[in-house]
Formats: sequence, C-alpha cells, structure tokens
Amino acid sequence: MKILDTRTGTLFAGGRDRLFSRAAELMEEAGREKRAFSIALTGGSTPKAFYKWAVDGDHITANARSRAVWTVSDERMVPLDSEESNFGNADRMLLTPLGVEARHKFPWPVEVDPHSAAAVFNRKWTDRFGGETGFDLCFLGMGDDGHTASIFPGSPLLEWDAEENFTCVDVPDKGWRLTVTSTGLSRCRRIAVIVTGENKAKVLREVMEGPKPERYPVHILSRFRERTIWLVDDAAASALSGV
Repeated sequence: MKILDTRTGTLFAGGRDRLFSRAAELMEEAGREKRAFSIALTGGSTPKAFYKWAVDGDHITANARSRAVWTVSDERMVPLDSEESNFGNADRMLLTPLGVEARHKFPWPVEVDPHSAAAVFNRKWTDRFGGETGFDLCFLGMGDDGHTASIFPGSPLLEWDAEENFTCVDVPDKGWRLTVTSTGLSRCRRIAVIVTGENKAKVLREVMEGPKPERYPVHILSRFRERTIWLVDDAAASALSGV
C-alpha cells in the first residue's frame, strides 16, 4: 500500500480488500480509548461493497459490534426502508447481519420535516454524547463533483460557521438532506474518506494537487488534515503523482 502525505490528510492507496481491511481496523481503533464510541458510516456503492465484504468475511470485531453506537454522517429524507436511505442500507446490509442491538443504532429521525429532524438529532446527540463531541470515527465519500457528506458545490454550508454538529440543507435537484456540518467534522476524533473508481481519478488529483484557491467542498477537510485518512483504491489514485 502506498502512503502519501497530502494537504487534506494522509492518503493510503492500494487494492480494494486492503482498503476495506484498513477501514475495519479503524473501527476497532476507535474504541480503544473509550468504553462507548460512535461510528458514522456513509452512503454509496462502495460502502455497500464494504458491508458485504465485512459480513461475508466476519471482519468486524466483537468489540465494535457490541460497544459502538452506529449512525451515518449524512442522510436523505426518505424512509429507513427505502433503498435510498444511507442508514437503512447500513442496517440491512451490515448492522442487522452482525447482530448489533437496537440501542446501539442511532438513525436520523427522517419521519419528521428536515428542520425538525436536524433539531431532534442534535438534541439526542447532545443528550447522549455532549454538544461539543463529534463522531469518534466518521466515514465520508467524495462525489464526482468533489462533494462530501451532503456538502455540495455552492452549498451555504461552506460559508456558514455552524454552532451545531448537524443540520439540514436543501440541495438543488436533490432535495433536502441531513448532514454533519463543518463544526461537527471539526469535533470528530478521526475522519476516513473512501474513494474508489477511475471516474474519481481526475477530481481526486485536483483535490490533492490542484492550484489554490481550493475549489471543491471536500477541501474543507484540509482544516482537519491531522485527523483525516483517505482510503483510495488504485484506480482512483491513478492520476496522482508519486503513486
């Protein structure tokens, strides 16, 4: 596995199975210093592939299964039984097969309106973990447009210095989303960004090596680079220098 120090964090480039193994290791490491710890998963096709790999190979430790509180870093305003639900997919494909108890599942309250959902999630999070505590381990992805979580190009969240860890945002042509904020990211103990596929190679190169000013939403992670790890497969890393 190739390791690079970039302006947005440490980048690990390698084969898919090695990246998935590192993701599983990060889950175990998140609980070494805390009795109860939180893991925020993310959405997309790569997490679904990870869930299958993790369940089929029994790669998630008993410690993470029994002690972690599981949620997602962003969510769509759809029912949890929808195939579009990030938490719903994680629950069906990973948490339920692993036998994770209901008390360790922390979904967004998508049954109410977006503003209420964000307010309820913030309140429940504060009651359980504290208002100035973020995720112990936050998984993110990166879209073809350089977005991460539900922070898209041109998003008001890029300019907003939020007090809350979580909020709702109306994404043009995509509808309302629920998402961790930049403040919430700043409070995470560790952030892991998973990027796979040749279709991400050009944007990834611009994110890592492009000229300033930084143009993509995912560049927000440069503020927390010492706590950010990129898990990038060989195809996505193919345009990077030194890989």
